[in-house]
Amino acid sequence: MTGTLLTLGHGYCACALSRRLQAQGWRILGTHRDPSKADDLRVQGVEPVLWEAAALEAALAEASHVLVSAGPRDGGDPALAEIGSAIKARAADLTWVGYLSTTGVYGDHGGGWVDEATPLTPSTARGKARKQAEEAWQAIDGLALHIFRLAGIYGPGRGPFEKVRQGTARRIIKPGQVFSRIHVEDIAQVLEASIRKPRPGAIYNLCDDNPAPPEDVLLHAAELLGMPPPPAVNFDEADMSPMARSFYAENKRVRNDRIKQELGIELLYPDYRKGLAALLAEES
Repeated sequence: MTGTLLTLGHGYCACALSRRLQAQGWRILGTHRDPSKADDLRVQGVEPVLWEAAALEAALAEASHVLVSAGPRDGGDPALAEIGSAIKARAADLTWVGYLSTTGVYGDHGGGWVDEATPLTPSTARGKARKQAEEAWQAIDGLALHIFRLAGIYGPGRGPFEKVRQGTARRIIKPGQVFSRIHVEDIAQVLEASIRKPRPGAIYNLCDDNPAPPEDVLLHAAELLGMPPPPAVNFDEADMSPMARSFYAENKRVRNDRIKQELGIELLYPDYRKGLAALLAEES
């Protein structure tokens, strides 16, 4: 099976999926807002599409599959704001549409477990915007929509090692706080599996098997590097940006049973220990 994938927002996760599909003969159309980035996309074997209505509509007309990874802005979902009418007109012709959301839509559960059936009660502005964006995409009649709620993403170039090496890492201590996370290559394999086995209307949580306190992840990263533990700082006393602090406003453990049962996923990196070990090995 091959096709033409249009990525509305050709970012970190879209790149990982594109590499998998390109190896199988897929054509990839990737958006960009800065014309100077077009050559970077071409080097990756991606056909650049400038983020403006005419170019987006032309690319959409050629696409069989669409991955939406551009996040909400002040005006709502940017893709729907730009070419919403064209997407609605082509809805029945698209084989698969994937929307990358966040587990932040579940809100705070005091460290309890959530799954795809859990009511959406986001408490942060980002989570509320994502909930609204999900609903806007779900409202399009006849669209083969699949929603993927992503936990914290890590992978090559997005691990804790550099901060530990530079001495800027801090273990923020907030008792009972845990986060779920997911390696980018596991995101890519789930998206590919869904493309192979589409189920319009499906919603999937993307996370590993081991929700864990963030300070444990930093401590393990330091151990792998053979460096001293980063200093521990109480959450109430930590000097953090409002954005960083907001991540601690919600506390939950996310279940991933559905990707295993429906899509047959066996995680490449089922916990942060295996994921960090792999990242360090790749660096070497």
